[in-house]
Amino acid sequence: MKIDKSIFKDYDIRGTYNVNLNEDISYKIGRAYGSYLKEKLDTHTCVVGRDNRLSSLSLSNSLIKGITDSGCDVYNYGQITTPMHYLTRHVNDLYGIMVTASHNPKDDNGFKFSFDKLANARGEMIYTFRDYMLEENFLSGNGKVIKKDIKNAYLEYMKKNISMGDKKVRAVIDLGNGATTCIAKEIHELFPNLDITYICDINDGSFPNHHPDPAVEENMKMLKEKVLEVKADVGIAYDGDGDRLGIVLENGEYIPADKFMIIIAKFLLPNTDNKTILYDVKCSKSLEDEIIKLGGTPYCYRTGTSYTEAKTKELNLAFGGEFSGHVFFNDRDYALGSGIYAGLRLLEILSKTDKNLSEILSDINEYYSTPEIKIPTTNEEKFNIVNKVLDYVKEKEYDYNDIDGVRINFPDGWALVRASNTGPNLTLRFEAKNKKLLEELKKEFTDIVNKYL
Repeated sequence: MKIDKSIFKDYDIRGTYNVNLNEDISYKIGRAYGSYLKEKLDTHTCVVGRDNRLSSLSLSNSLIKGITDSGCDVYNYGQITTPMHYLTRHVNDLYGIMVTASHNPKDDNGFKFSFDKLANARGEMIYTFRDYMLEENFLSGNGKVIKKDIKNAYLEYMKKNISMGDKKVRAVIDLGNGATTCIAKEIHELFPNLDITYICDINDGSFPNHHPDPAVEENMKMLKEKVLEVKADVGIAYDGDGDRLGIVLENGEYIPADKFMIIIAKFLLPNTDNKTILYDVKCSKSLEDEIIKLGGTPYCYRTGTSYTEAKTKELNLAFGGEFSGHVFFNDRDYALGSGIYAGLRLLEILSKTDKNLSEILSDINEYYSTPEIKIPTTNEEKFNIVNKVLDYVKEKEYDYNDIDGVRINFPDGWALVRASNTGPNLTLRFEAKNKKLLEELKKEFTDIVNKYL
């Protein structure tokens, strides 16, 4: 199979199994990765993990064979979550690859990998590696495979970094039939005051119940129903590889990740010295408003989990997150970007307050907003169109942020036009204090985009 350059994304390598990704390509990625580590980074050992997708075992085996044929040794951790994989990198002080397609459909798969200690490879790091791989000047050798287990260390991390209060908390947790099925129950059993009802808790990489993406409200239908049925305090869902979460309130209402971040900010900011909180350009102004109200400093940054994690660690911020549900707590220990850990921090809050989540959110500024609007185009044209929008914004002398596409800021709302980093699409989102302004912003910038399609 010829290598399709489009599988190299801004945050990872990702494709469809037996369409543009198979074992031969996985082997080449392994040869390139092992060679790159030896030649460019002077290291001869890496860590490898895989999620529970149906193709992950065979792709992982091919990847490991490629790495060892380059002369690198591999610590093979088998089936784990992506956050568990991050811990394997941390405890071994090594780089590594996780075989996963995160929240993508069941037939997709891919690779999250690292070349520095801050976060996964991102942007130019990935495209440099792509070009290195395509040259096929691989090193050769006979690396060893050493089987390892991270479970006990991961359980200890959770136990050490969570401090539950006395109040009993009832939660429904949707494992989405994903990788968290291998560890979630053991983690929650560490905390006796949790009363957990599980759904979609069978390990099944075909994801038979729903798509494993908690950022899409449609995928939370089962969770909403179960929260209301058992009268739970909260519902929590994890994505396919366990590095993101979605939240349902006690009344069955789904909330986007920026509202989860507001809840965290309310309890974290009074107890931390570094009061800057990072969030991505897709997040609501209500989050910015709340951070300021709490005496913190808002830091609006580009979209992408690798960028969010790297900047949060680089600036030593206590907390950073993004609209898709990736969040990073950096106030107690090494920041893993774990959906399970993020959920535990929410359960910890509930165990120490008499308020329910709706009450905690009752005093925030509310805005009307659209979901993400995806407009198909080409990978070449999407950036050209964003530049045209930027020219328009400059000509109109609007206030804007161009860290990731163009976010245009108004006194009572904002508009966002950015190039998707994962496909040939433009992503638009709008928010305003009232519905009339929301529709005006949406029309103005949708018209500009359509003009250049």
